[in-house]
Amino acid sequence: MSDQCLYRIGELSKAAGVSPRTIDFYTSIGLIEPERRSAKNYRLYSDETLSRLKRIVQLKQEKFSLDEIKASLAGWKKVSSQEEVSGQFIELEIHLEKLQREVMAIEPVISQLKPGQAKQVFKRLIPQTAACVEALMLLLNKGGFM
Repeated sequence: MSDQCLYRIGELSKAAGVSPRTIDFYTSIGLIEPERRSAKNYRLYSDETLSRLKRIVQLKQEKFSLDEIKASLAGWKKVSSQEEVSGQFIELEIHLEKLQREVMAIEPVISQLKPGQAKQVFKRLIPQTAACVEALMLLLNKGGFM
């Protein structure tokens, strides 16, 4: 890999839209790793790290904790065999079942809402839910599972 494909902290910071201190912190807790060091001992980060950093930022915006993000990224990084993929799908299924139970638990409350109130609630929920379902469907179709 040439130096042209690698970012120093300031460059990575700018590309990802986070502060250099955030990159230092994420590096110190193991969320990201430098690809290597330069001759002058600068930490150099790859395009893959930039993508990972952007995913971390997205997950933070979705209110995931750093521990949850670390576990999620570690889980997907180690997926390399059919058994591990099956394990990930089982985890997704368990998570979806949990979400279904939570929806069933709030269904009585939703049914008591006035039409205008319900419409406001669904306006906020539906885009994220639809995006999640669409992503799962794309994943399943891409893998030839359906």
